Amino acid sequence: MSTTMTASKGEFKPALWTPGDWNALFGFGTNILVNMLVLTGLLRFVLKMPDSLVFGRILPALGLMMCLSTFYYAWLAYRLAQKTGRNDVCALPSGVSVPHMFIVTFVIMLPITLKTGDPIKGWSAGLVWVFFQSFILMIGGFIAPYIRKITPRAALLGTLAGVSVTFISMRPALEMYMTPQIGLVCFAIIMASWFGGVKYPKAIPAGLVAIAAGMLIAWGSNLFGLGLGGLSVKGLGDAFASFGFSVPLPAFGQVFSGVEFLGIILVTAIPFGIYDLVEAMDNVESAEAAGDEYPTTRVLTADGVVSLIGCLMGNPFINAVYIGHPGWKAMGGRIGYSAATGIMVVVLSWFGIISVLLALVPVVAISPILLYIGMLIGAQAFQTTPVKHAPAIVLALTPHLAAWAKLQIDTMLASTLSAAQAVGGLAADKAGAVKAAAIAALPQQGVLYHGLDVMGGGSILTGLVLGAIGVFVIERDFVKASAFALAGAVLTYFGFMHGEAVGIGGGLGVTPAVALAYVLVAAVFFALAKLGTSSLPVSQPETPLAAPAE
Repeated sequence: MSTTMTASKGEFKPALWTPGDWNALFGFGTNILVNMLVLTGLLRFVLKMPDSLVFGRILPALGLMMCLSTFYYAWLAYRLAQKTGRNDVCALPSGVSVPHMFIVTFVIMLPITLKTGDPIKGWSAGLVWVFFQSFILMIGGFIAPYIRKITPRAALLGTLAGVSVTFISMRPALEMYMTPQIGLVCFAIIMASWFGGVKYPKAIPAGLVAIAAGMLIAWGSNLFGLGLGGLSVKGLGDAFASFGFSVPLPAFGQVFSGVEFLGIILVTAIPFGIYDLVEAMDNVESAEAAGDEYPTTRVLTADGVVSLIGCLMGNPFINAVYIGHPGWKAMGGRIGYSAATGIMVVVLSWFGIISVLLALVPVVAISPILLYIGMLIGAQAFQTTPVKHAPAIVLALTPHLAAWAKLQIDTMLASTLSAAQAVGGLAADKAGAVKAAAIAALPQQGVLYHGLDVMGGGSILTGLVLGAIGVFVIERDFVKASAFALAGAVLTYFGFMHGEAVGIGGGLGVTPAVALAYVLVAAVFFALAKLGTSSLPVSQPETPLAAPAE
Protein backbone atom coordinates (compact mmCIF):
# COMPACT_ATOMS: atom_id res chain seq x y z
CA MET A 1 0.00 0.00 0.00
CA SER A 2 2.81 2.38 0.86
CA THR A 3 4.46 1.73 -2.52
CA THR A 4 1.26 2.69 -4.32
CA MET A 5 0.94 5.86 -2.30
CA THR A 6 4.53 6.85 -3.11
CA ALA A 7 3.96 6.33 -6.81
CA SER A 8 0.91 8.56 -6.63
CA LYS A 9 2.95 11.57 -5.61
CA GLY A 10 4.68 11.97 -8.93
CA GLU A 11 4.36 9.11 -11.36
CA PHE A 12 0.97 7.45 -11.06
CA LYS A 13 -1.38 8.21 -13.95
CA PRO A 14 -4.91 6.85 -13.48
CA ALA A 15 -6.55 5.11 -16.42
CA LEU A 16 -9.20 7.27 -18.04
CA TRP A 17 -11.14 4.25 -19.31
CA THR A 18 -11.41 0.66 -18.16
CA PRO A 19 -13.51 -2.28 -19.44
CA GLY A 20 -15.80 -1.87 -16.43
CA ASP A 21 -16.66 1.66 -17.56
CA TRP A 22 -18.70 0.13 -20.41
CA ASN A 23 -20.95 -1.63 -17.88
CA ALA A 24 -21.36 1.50 -15.80
CA LEU A 25 -21.97 3.66 -18.88
CA PHE A 26 -24.74 1.36 -20.09
CA GLY A 27 -26.44 1.18 -16.69
CA PHE A 28 -25.98 4.79 -15.65
CA GLY A 29 -26.54 6.11 -19.18
CA THR A 30 -29.86 4.25 -19.31
CA ASN A 31 -30.85 5.78 -15.98
CA ILE A 32 -30.03 9.27 -17.29
CA LEU A 33 -31.88 8.62 -20.57
CA VAL A 34 -35.04 7.54 -18.76
CA ASN A 35 -34.85 10.63 -16.55
CA MET A 36 -34.51 12.86 -19.63
CA LEU A 37 -37.50 11.21 -21.31
CA VAL A 38 -39.55 11.69 -18.14
CA LEU A 39 -38.45 15.29 -17.80
CA THR A 40 -39.28 16.07 -21.43
CA GLY A 41 -42.68 14.44 -21.02
CA LEU A 42 -43.39 16.63 -17.99
CA LEU A 43 -42.48 19.76 -19.94
CA ARG A 44 -44.55 18.88 -23.02
CA PHE A 45 -47.57 17.05 -21.66
CA VAL A 46 -48.00 18.37 -18.11
CA LEU A 47 -46.85 21.97 -18.48
CA LYS A 48 -47.91 22.18 -22.16
CA MET A 49 -44.75 24.05 -23.08
CA PRO A 50 -44.16 24.63 -26.81
CA ASP A 51 -41.65 22.34 -28.50
CA SER A 52 -39.57 25.33 -29.57
CA LEU A 53 -38.99 26.12 -25.90
CA VAL A 54 -38.47 22.53 -24.76
CA PHE A 55 -36.11 21.39 -27.54
CA GLY A 56 -34.65 24.76 -28.48
CA ARG A 57 -33.93 26.27 -25.04
CA ILE A 58 -34.48 24.02 -22.02
CA LEU A 59 -32.94 20.72 -23.14
CA PRO A 60 -29.76 22.29 -24.59
CA ALA A 61 -29.23 24.13 -21.29
CA LEU A 62 -29.92 20.92 -19.39
CA GLY A 63 -27.36 19.09 -21.52
CA LEU A 64 -24.73 21.74 -20.79
CA MET A 65 -25.35 21.54 -17.04
CA MET A 66 -25.16 17.75 -16.91
CA CYS A 67 -22.06 17.66 -19.11
CA LEU A 68 -20.26 20.12 -16.83
CA SER A 69 -21.32 18.10 -13.79
CA THR A 70 -20.24 14.68 -15.09
CA PHE A 71 -16.94 16.06 -16.41
CA TYR A 72 -16.23 17.74 -13.07
CA TYR A 73 -16.85 14.55 -11.09
CA ALA A 74 -14.70 12.59 -13.53
CA TRP A 75 -11.91 15.14 -12.92
CA LEU A 76 -12.45 14.92 -9.14
CA ALA A 77 -12.16 11.14 -9.35
CA TYR A 78 -8.98 11.47 -11.43
CA ARG A 79 -7.45 13.76 -8.78
CA LEU A 80 -8.44 11.36 -6.00
CA ALA A 81 -6.93 8.41 -7.87
CA GLN A 82 -3.77 10.39 -8.52
CA LYS A 83 -3.54 11.46 -4.88
CA THR A 84 -4.05 7.97 -3.45
CA GLY A 85 -2.29 5.99 -6.17
CA ARG A 86 -5.34 3.73 -6.53
CA ASN A 87 -6.82 2.51 -9.80
CA ASP A 88 -10.23 1.56 -8.37
CA VAL A 89 -11.56 5.08 -7.71
CA CYS A 90 -15.09 5.57 -9.05
CA ALA A 91 -16.52 8.97 -10.00
CA LEU A 92 -19.60 10.19 -8.19
CA PRO A 93 -22.73 9.76 -10.34
CA SER A 94 -24.67 12.96 -10.95
CA GLY A 95 -27.50 14.39 -13.01
CA VAL A 96 -30.86 16.11 -12.72
CA SER A 97 -32.22 15.74 -9.19
CA VAL A 98 -35.17 13.38 -9.69
CA PRO A 99 -37.22 14.46 -6.63
CA HIS A 100 -36.71 18.10 -7.55
CA MET A 101 -37.67 17.40 -11.15
CA PHE A 102 -41.20 16.67 -9.95
CA ILE A 103 -41.27 19.28 -7.22
CA VAL A 104 -40.34 22.20 -9.48
CA THR A 105 -42.85 20.89 -12.04
CA PHE A 106 -45.86 20.21 -9.83
CA VAL A 107 -45.27 22.61 -6.93
CA ILE A 108 -43.81 25.63 -8.78
CA MET A 109 -44.25 25.64 -12.56
CA LEU A 110 -47.63 23.90 -12.90
CA PRO A 111 -49.57 26.02 -10.35
CA ILE A 112 -48.15 29.24 -11.81
CA THR A 113 -48.85 28.06 -15.36
CA LEU A 114 -52.46 27.24 -14.42
CA LYS A 115 -52.88 30.50 -12.54
CA THR A 116 -51.52 32.72 -15.32
CA GLY A 117 -52.44 30.55 -18.32
CA ASP A 118 -48.90 31.13 -19.60
CA PRO A 119 -46.33 28.28 -19.57
CA ILE A 120 -43.55 30.82 -20.18
CA LYS A 121 -44.29 32.38 -16.78
CA GLY A 122 -44.15 28.90 -15.26
CA TRP A 123 -40.75 28.42 -16.88
CA SER A 124 -39.52 31.76 -15.49
CA ALA A 125 -40.69 30.80 -12.00
CA GLY A 126 -38.81 27.50 -12.30
CA LEU A 127 -35.64 29.37 -13.25
CA VAL A 128 -35.90 31.64 -10.20
CA TRP A 129 -36.47 28.58 -8.00
CA VAL A 130 -33.24 26.98 -9.28
CA PHE A 131 -31.43 30.33 -8.97
CA PHE A 132 -32.08 30.41 -5.22
CA GLN A 133 -31.47 26.68 -4.80
CA SER A 134 -28.06 27.09 -6.44
CA PHE A 135 -26.88 29.63 -3.88
CA ILE A 136 -28.28 27.54 -1.03
CA LEU A 137 -26.16 24.64 -2.29
CA MET A 138 -23.05 26.81 -2.68
CA ILE A 139 -23.16 28.02 0.90
CA GLY A 140 -24.49 24.71 2.15
CA GLY A 141 -21.11 23.12 2.64
CA PHE A 142 -20.56 25.41 5.62
CA ILE A 143 -23.98 25.14 7.29
CA ALA A 144 -25.14 21.65 6.25
CA PRO A 145 -23.71 19.84 9.29
CA TYR A 146 -25.53 22.23 11.65
CA ILE A 147 -28.86 21.91 9.82
CA ARG A 148 -28.56 18.16 9.82
CA LYS A 149 -27.85 18.23 13.53
CA ILE A 150 -30.94 20.21 14.58
CA THR A 151 -33.55 18.84 12.14
CA PRO A 152 -34.86 15.29 12.62
CA ARG A 153 -34.45 13.05 9.59
CA ALA A 154 -38.10 12.01 9.88
CA ALA A 155 -39.13 15.64 9.39
CA LEU A 156 -36.94 16.15 6.32
CA LEU A 157 -37.94 12.88 4.69
CA GLY A 158 -41.54 13.11 5.91
CA THR A 159 -42.26 16.35 4.10
CA LEU A 160 -40.55 14.96 1.00
CA ALA A 161 -42.73 11.86 1.29
CA GLY A 162 -45.77 14.14 1.31
CA VAL A 163 -44.74 15.60 -2.02
CA SER A 164 -44.03 12.15 -3.43
CA VAL A 165 -47.42 10.72 -2.42
CA THR A 166 -49.42 13.64 -3.79
CA PHE A 167 -47.67 15.61 -6.51
CA ILE A 168 -45.38 12.83 -7.80
CA SER A 169 -47.35 9.60 -7.46
CA MET A 170 -51.00 10.50 -8.06
CA ARG A 171 -50.86 11.80 -11.62
CA PRO A 172 -48.88 8.88 -13.10
CA ALA A 173 -51.07 6.43 -11.18
CA LEU A 174 -54.17 7.98 -12.75
CA GLU A 175 -52.54 8.03 -16.19
CA MET A 176 -51.76 4.31 -15.88
CA TYR A 177 -55.42 3.49 -15.37
CA MET A 178 -56.47 5.68 -18.27
CA THR A 179 -54.50 3.34 -20.58
CA PRO A 180 -54.17 0.20 -18.43
CA GLN A 181 -53.21 -2.07 -21.35
CA ILE A 182 -49.85 -0.29 -21.40
CA GLY A 183 -49.58 1.31 -17.96
CA LEU A 184 -50.26 -1.75 -15.81
CA VAL A 185 -48.13 -4.09 -17.93
CA CYS A 186 -45.16 -1.71 -17.74
CA PHE A 187 -45.74 -1.25 -14.01
CA ALA A 188 -45.69 -5.02 -13.47
CA ILE A 189 -42.36 -5.28 -15.35
CA ILE A 190 -40.82 -2.54 -13.21
CA MET A 191 -42.24 -3.88 -9.92
CA ALA A 192 -40.96 -7.38 -10.62
CA SER A 193 -37.41 -6.11 -11.08
CA TRP A 194 -37.02 -3.10 -8.82
CA PHE A 195 -39.04 -4.49 -5.92
CA GLY A 196 -38.98 -8.23 -6.60
CA GLY A 197 -35.36 -8.59 -7.70
CA VAL A 198 -36.21 -10.29 -11.02
CA LYS A 199 -33.32 -10.14 -13.53
CA TYR A 200 -34.14 -9.78 -17.20
CA PRO A 201 -32.11 -11.47 -19.99
CA LYS A 202 -28.66 -10.03 -20.77
CA ALA A 203 -29.02 -7.87 -17.62
CA ILE A 204 -31.19 -5.41 -19.57
CA PRO A 205 -32.41 -2.68 -17.16
CA ALA A 206 -36.06 -2.98 -16.16
CA GLY A 207 -36.75 0.57 -17.29
CA LEU A 208 -35.72 -0.31 -20.84
CA VAL A 209 -37.74 -3.54 -20.79
CA ALA A 210 -40.84 -1.63 -19.64
CA ILE A 211 -40.40 1.05 -22.30
CA ALA A 212 -39.86 -1.59 -24.99
CA ALA A 213 -43.00 -3.43 -23.90
CA GLY A 214 -44.98 -0.20 -23.92
CA MET A 215 -43.74 0.60 -27.43
CA LEU A 216 -44.65 -2.88 -28.66
CA ILE A 217 -48.20 -2.65 -27.28
CA ALA A 218 -48.71 0.93 -28.48
CA TRP A 219 -47.43 0.43 -32.03
CA GLY A 220 -49.03 -3.00 -32.26
CA SER A 221 -52.41 -1.56 -31.29
CA ASN A 222 -52.25 0.73 -34.33
CA LEU A 223 -52.52 -2.35 -36.54
CA PHE A 224 -55.99 -2.95 -35.09
CA GLY A 225 -57.01 0.70 -35.14
CA LEU A 226 -56.95 1.03 -31.35
CA GLY A 227 -54.33 3.79 -31.13
CA LEU A 228 -53.24 3.00 -27.58
CA GLY A 229 -50.60 5.41 -26.32
CA GLY A 230 -51.31 8.09 -28.91
CA LEU A 231 -48.39 7.22 -31.21
CA SER A 232 -48.55 7.57 -34.97
CA VAL A 233 -46.37 7.45 -38.04
CA LYS A 234 -47.27 11.08 -38.69
CA GLY A 235 -46.09 12.10 -35.22
CA LEU A 236 -42.84 10.24 -35.76
CA GLY A 237 -42.38 11.97 -39.09
CA ASP A 238 -42.99 15.36 -37.47
CA ALA A 239 -40.36 14.56 -34.84
CA PHE A 240 -37.80 13.79 -37.55
CA ALA A 241 -38.82 16.96 -39.36
CA SER A 242 -37.99 19.02 -36.26
CA PHE A 243 -34.66 17.24 -35.86
CA GLY A 244 -31.93 19.84 -35.68
CA PHE A 245 -29.10 21.37 -33.74
CA SER A 246 -29.63 23.77 -30.84
CA VAL A 247 -27.08 25.21 -28.45
CA PRO A 248 -27.88 26.78 -25.07
CA LEU A 249 -28.52 30.52 -25.10
CA PRO A 250 -28.50 32.95 -22.15
CA ALA A 251 -31.87 33.38 -20.43
CA PHE A 252 -31.07 36.18 -17.99
CA GLY A 253 -34.28 38.06 -18.77
CA GLN A 254 -36.48 35.04 -18.11
CA VAL A 255 -34.70 34.33 -14.82
CA PHE A 256 -35.28 37.76 -13.36
CA SER A 257 -38.79 38.18 -14.79
CA GLY A 258 -39.85 35.28 -12.55
CA VAL A 259 -39.06 37.31 -9.42
CA GLU A 260 -42.73 38.36 -9.31
CA PHE A 261 -43.45 34.87 -7.95
CA LEU A 262 -40.77 35.14 -5.27
CA GLY A 263 -43.18 34.60 -2.38
CA ILE A 264 -44.34 31.23 -3.67
CA ILE A 265 -40.82 30.24 -4.65
CA LEU A 266 -39.11 30.97 -1.33
CA VAL A 267 -41.47 28.79 0.72
CA THR A 268 -40.23 25.75 -1.22
CA ALA A 269 -36.69 26.74 -2.24
CA ILE A 270 -35.46 27.07 1.34
CA PRO A 271 -36.61 23.68 2.74
CA PHE A 272 -35.67 21.80 -0.40
CA GLY A 273 -32.30 23.49 -0.39
CA ILE A 274 -31.90 22.06 3.11
CA TYR A 275 -32.95 18.64 1.86
CA ASP A 276 -30.35 18.90 -0.93
CA LEU A 277 -27.65 19.49 1.63
CA VAL A 278 -28.60 16.41 3.62
CA GLU A 279 -29.00 14.25 0.51
CA ALA A 280 -25.60 15.30 -0.86
CA MET A 281 -23.92 14.59 2.47
CA ASP A 282 -25.56 11.17 2.64
CA ASN A 283 -24.36 10.28 -0.86
CA VAL A 284 -20.81 11.48 -0.18
CA GLU A 285 -20.79 9.40 2.99
CA SER A 286 -22.00 6.42 0.96
CA ALA A 287 -19.09 6.86 -1.46
CA GLU A 288 -16.65 7.13 1.43
CA ALA A 289 -17.97 3.86 2.85
CA ALA A 290 -17.19 2.30 -0.54
CA GLY A 291 -13.60 3.55 -0.30
CA ASP A 292 -13.73 6.88 -2.19
CA GLU A 293 -13.49 9.92 0.07
CA TYR A 294 -14.69 13.13 -1.59
CA PRO A 295 -14.82 16.59 0.07
CA THR A 296 -18.42 17.50 0.94
CA THR A 297 -17.89 21.24 0.50
CA ARG A 298 -16.52 20.78 -3.02
CA VAL A 299 -19.39 18.53 -3.99
CA LEU A 300 -22.07 20.91 -2.73
CA THR A 301 -20.34 23.91 -4.30
CA ALA A 302 -20.03 22.13 -7.65
CA ASP A 303 -23.72 21.20 -7.65
CA GLY A 304 -24.60 24.81 -6.91
CA VAL A 305 -22.30 26.28 -9.57
CA VAL A 306 -23.36 23.98 -12.43
CA SER A 307 -27.04 24.41 -11.45
CA LEU A 308 -26.60 28.19 -11.57
CA ILE A 309 -24.96 28.00 -15.00
CA GLY A 310 -27.78 25.78 -16.28
CA CYS A 311 -30.39 28.12 -14.78
CA LEU A 312 -28.89 31.23 -16.43
CA MET A 313 -28.96 29.38 -19.75
CA GLY A 314 -32.64 28.42 -19.35
CA ASN A 315 -32.73 25.10 -17.47
CA PRO A 316 -35.32 25.01 -14.61
CA PHE A 317 -33.97 21.79 -13.05
CA ILE A 318 -31.28 21.42 -10.43
CA ASN A 319 -28.21 19.18 -10.49
CA ALA A 320 -27.43 16.68 -7.74
CA VAL A 321 -25.06 13.88 -6.83
CA TYR A 322 -26.97 10.62 -7.24
CA ILE A 323 -27.21 7.82 -4.77
CA GLY A 324 -25.71 4.56 -6.00
CA HIS A 325 -21.96 5.20 -6.18
CA PRO A 326 -21.14 1.82 -4.56
CA GLY A 327 -23.25 0.03 -7.19
CA TRP A 328 -21.52 1.65 -10.17
CA LYS A 329 -18.15 0.98 -8.54
CA ALA A 330 -19.02 -2.69 -7.99
CA MET A 331 -20.06 -2.86 -11.64
CA GLY A 332 -16.56 -1.75 -12.67
CA GLY A 333 -17.16 1.95 -13.22
CA ARG A 334 -14.16 4.16 -12.63
CA ILE A 335 -13.52 7.60 -14.20
CA GLY A 336 -14.48 7.37 -17.86
CA TYR A 337 -18.11 6.37 -17.46
CA SER A 338 -18.96 9.74 -15.91
CA ALA A 339 -17.40 11.84 -18.69
CA ALA A 340 -18.86 9.56 -21.39
CA THR A 341 -22.33 10.05 -19.91
CA GLY A 342 -21.86 13.80 -20.21
CA ILE A 343 -21.01 13.48 -23.90
CA MET A 344 -24.08 11.27 -24.43
CA VAL A 345 -26.34 13.86 -22.80
CA VAL A 346 -25.01 16.67 -25.00
CA VAL A 347 -25.62 14.61 -28.14
CA LEU A 348 -29.18 13.73 -27.06
CA SER A 349 -30.15 17.26 -26.05
CA TRP A 350 -28.34 19.43 -28.61
CA PHE A 351 -29.31 17.39 -31.66
CA GLY A 352 -33.00 16.98 -30.82
CA ILE A 353 -32.82 13.18 -30.51
CA ILE A 354 -35.07 13.28 -27.42
CA SER A 355 -37.99 14.47 -29.58
CA VAL A 356 -37.62 11.40 -31.80
CA LEU A 357 -37.49 9.08 -28.79
CA LEU A 358 -40.68 10.61 -27.39
CA ALA A 359 -42.45 10.04 -30.71
CA LEU A 360 -41.42 6.38 -30.44
CA VAL A 361 -42.21 5.85 -26.74
CA PRO A 362 -45.77 6.27 -25.33
CA VAL A 363 -45.85 8.57 -22.32
CA VAL A 364 -47.96 6.09 -20.36
CA ALA A 365 -45.05 3.62 -20.55
CA ILE A 366 -42.99 6.13 -18.55
CA SER A 367 -45.73 6.79 -15.96
CA PRO A 368 -44.97 3.60 -13.96
CA ILE A 369 -41.39 4.80 -13.58
CA LEU A 370 -42.69 8.03 -12.07
CA LEU A 371 -45.00 6.12 -9.74
CA TYR A 372 -42.11 3.88 -8.69
CA ILE A 373 -39.99 6.93 -7.86
CA GLY A 374 -42.83 8.40 -5.82
CA MET A 375 -43.30 5.10 -3.98
CA LEU A 376 -39.57 4.86 -3.27
CA ILE A 377 -39.29 8.40 -1.91
CA GLY A 378 -42.40 7.93 0.23
CA ALA A 379 -41.21 4.59 1.58
CA GLN A 380 -37.74 5.94 2.34
CA ALA A 381 -39.15 8.18 5.05
CA PHE A 382 -40.42 5.15 6.97
CA GLN A 383 -37.55 2.79 6.14
CA THR A 384 -34.63 5.02 7.17
CA THR A 385 -36.07 6.48 10.39
CA PRO A 386 -36.94 4.88 13.74
CA VAL A 387 -40.25 3.02 13.74
CA LYS A 388 -41.55 5.11 16.64
CA HIS A 389 -41.25 8.24 14.47
CA ALA A 390 -43.81 6.93 11.97
CA PRO A 391 -46.66 9.06 13.42
CA ALA A 392 -44.53 12.18 12.94
CA ILE A 393 -43.97 11.24 9.28
CA VAL A 394 -47.72 10.85 8.77
CA LEU A 395 -48.20 14.25 10.42
CA ALA A 396 -45.69 15.73 7.94
CA LEU A 397 -47.73 14.26 5.07
CA THR A 398 -50.98 16.03 5.94
CA PRO A 399 -50.19 19.56 4.65
CA HIS A 400 -49.31 18.09 1.26
CA LEU A 401 -52.61 16.22 1.10
CA ALA A 402 -54.36 19.53 1.79
CA ALA A 403 -52.32 21.36 -0.87
CA TRP A 404 -53.01 18.64 -3.46
CA ALA A 405 -56.74 18.58 -2.72
CA LYS A 406 -56.96 22.37 -2.97
CA LEU A 407 -55.15 22.31 -6.32
CA GLN A 408 -57.69 19.78 -7.65
CA ILE A 409 -60.61 21.95 -6.51
CA ASP A 410 -59.08 25.15 -7.90
CA THR A 411 -58.37 23.50 -11.24
CA MET A 412 -61.89 22.07 -11.44
CA LEU A 413 -63.48 25.43 -10.62
CA ALA A 414 -61.36 27.27 -13.18
CA SER A 415 -62.18 24.67 -15.84
CA THR A 416 -65.91 24.82 -15.05
CA LEU A 417 -66.02 28.62 -15.21
CA SER A 418 -64.08 28.66 -18.48
CA ALA A 419 -66.44 26.08 -19.98
CA ALA A 420 -69.51 28.06 -18.81
CA GLN A 421 -68.14 31.21 -20.43
CA ALA A 422 -67.27 29.35 -23.63
CA VAL A 423 -70.84 28.10 -24.13
CA GLY A 424 -72.30 31.49 -23.26
CA GLY A 425 -73.79 30.45 -19.96
CA LEU A 426 -71.79 32.86 -17.80
CA ALA A 427 -70.90 36.52 -18.26
CA ALA A 428 -67.21 37.29 -17.81
CA ASP A 429 -67.89 39.88 -15.11
CA LYS A 430 -69.78 37.31 -13.04
CA ALA A 431 -67.05 34.65 -12.96
CA GLY A 432 -65.43 35.92 -9.74
CA ALA A 433 -68.73 36.09 -7.88
CA VAL A 434 -69.74 32.60 -9.02
CA LYS A 435 -66.40 31.17 -7.91
CA ALA A 436 -66.68 32.83 -4.49
CA ALA A 437 -70.23 31.53 -4.09
CA ALA A 438 -69.16 28.00 -5.07
CA ILE A 439 -66.31 28.03 -2.54
CA ALA A 440 -68.63 29.39 0.18
CA ALA A 441 -71.05 26.51 -0.48
CA LEU A 442 -68.40 23.77 -0.25
CA PRO A 443 -68.51 23.35 3.57
CA GLN A 444 -72.21 22.41 3.29
CA GLN A 445 -71.07 19.49 1.12
CA GLY A 446 -68.43 18.43 3.64
CA VAL A 447 -65.47 20.04 1.79
CA LEU A 448 -63.56 22.36 4.15
CA TYR A 449 -61.94 24.49 1.49
CA HIS A 450 -60.72 27.17 3.89
CA GLY A 451 -59.01 24.50 5.99
CA LEU A 452 -57.31 23.09 2.90
CA ASP A 453 -56.18 26.59 1.94
CA VAL A 454 -54.70 27.43 5.35
CA MET A 455 -53.13 24.07 6.13
CA GLY A 456 -51.79 23.51 2.63
CA GLY A 457 -50.19 26.94 2.30
CA GLY A 458 -46.40 26.51 2.29
CA SER A 459 -46.85 22.75 2.68
CA ILE A 460 -43.12 21.97 2.40
CA LEU A 461 -42.20 24.05 5.45
CA THR A 462 -45.42 23.17 7.28
CA GLY A 463 -44.68 19.46 6.91
CA LEU A 464 -41.11 20.04 8.07
CA VAL A 465 -42.16 21.93 11.20
CA LEU A 466 -45.02 19.59 12.10
CA GLY A 467 -42.83 16.54 11.53
CA ALA A 468 -40.07 17.95 13.73
CA ILE A 469 -42.54 18.79 16.50
CA GLY A 470 -43.93 15.26 16.27
CA VAL A 471 -40.48 13.67 16.55
CA PHE A 472 -39.43 15.75 19.54
CA VAL A 473 -42.71 15.11 21.36
CA ILE A 474 -42.26 11.37 20.78
CA GLU A 475 -38.73 11.70 22.17
CA ARG A 476 -40.09 13.79 25.08
CA ASP A 477 -37.68 16.59 24.18
CA PHE A 478 -40.19 19.37 24.80
CA VAL A 479 -37.65 22.20 24.63
CA LYS A 480 -36.87 21.40 20.99
CA ALA A 481 -40.56 20.81 20.23
CA SER A 482 -41.23 24.27 21.68
CA ALA A 483 -38.43 25.77 19.57
CA PHE A 484 -39.85 24.33 16.33
CA ALA A 485 -43.36 25.50 17.28
CA LEU A 486 -41.95 28.99 17.83
CA ALA A 487 -40.16 28.77 14.47
CA GLY A 488 -43.52 27.79 12.97
CA ALA A 489 -45.06 30.93 14.48
CA VAL A 490 -42.38 33.16 12.95
CA LEU A 491 -42.61 31.47 9.54
CA THR A 492 -46.40 31.73 9.62
CA TYR A 493 -46.29 35.39 10.66
CA PHE A 494 -44.22 36.24 7.57
CA GLY A 495 -46.30 34.05 5.26
CA PHE A 496 -43.82 31.25 4.59
CA MET A 497 -46.37 28.83 6.07
CA HIS A 498 -50.16 28.81 5.97
CA GLY A 499 -50.31 31.77 3.65
CA GLU A 500 -47.95 31.65 0.67
CA ALA A 501 -47.99 35.46 0.62
CA VAL A 502 -44.66 36.56 2.05
CA GLY A 503 -44.98 39.78 4.04
CA ILE A 504 -46.60 40.90 7.29
CA GLY A 505 -50.17 41.35 6.13
CA GLY A 506 -51.81 44.26 7.92
CA GLY A 507 -49.06 44.34 10.53
CA LEU A 508 -50.35 41.34 12.48
CA GLY A 509 -48.98 38.76 10.08
CA VAL A 510 -50.31 36.98 7.01
CA THR A 511 -52.39 34.51 9.05
CA PRO A 512 -52.24 35.91 12.59
CA ALA A 513 -54.61 33.37 14.17
CA VAL A 514 -52.40 30.45 13.12
CA ALA A 515 -49.21 32.28 14.16
CA LEU A 516 -50.70 32.92 17.61
CA ALA A 517 -51.74 29.28 17.88
CA TYR A 518 -48.14 28.17 17.25
CA VAL A 519 -46.96 30.57 19.99
CA LEU A 520 -49.42 28.98 22.41
CA VAL A 521 -48.24 25.50 21.38
CA ALA A 522 -44.65 26.59 22.00
CA ALA A 523 -45.66 27.88 25.45
CA VAL A 524 -47.36 24.58 26.33
CA PHE A 525 -44.31 22.52 25.37
CA PHE A 526 -41.98 24.91 27.18
CA ALA A 527 -44.11 24.57 30.30
CA LEU A 528 -43.95 20.79 30.03
CA ALA A 529 -40.19 21.02 29.72
CA LYS A 530 -40.04 23.17 32.87
CA LEU A 531 -42.03 20.55 34.76
CA GLY A 532 -39.27 18.09 33.96
CA THR A 533 -39.71 14.94 31.93
CA SER A 534 -38.88 12.79 34.95
CA SER A 535 -42.02 14.03 36.72
CA LEU A 536 -44.27 13.28 33.74
CA PRO A 537 -45.90 9.85 33.46
CA VAL A 538 -44.65 7.63 30.65
CA SER A 539 -47.14 5.51 28.72
CA GLN A 540 -46.70 1.77 28.62
CA PRO A 541 -45.50 0.00 25.44
CA GLU A 542 -49.06 -1.03 24.59
CA THR A 543 -50.49 1.67 22.31
CA PRO A 544 -53.32 1.91 19.77
CA LEU A 545 -50.66 1.29 17.09
CA ALA A 546 -49.42 -1.94 18.62
CA ALA A 547 -49.77 -5.00 16.44
CA PRO A 548 -52.19 -7.68 17.67
CA ALA A 549 -50.64 -10.70 19.35
CA GLU A 550 -50.23 -13.73 17.14
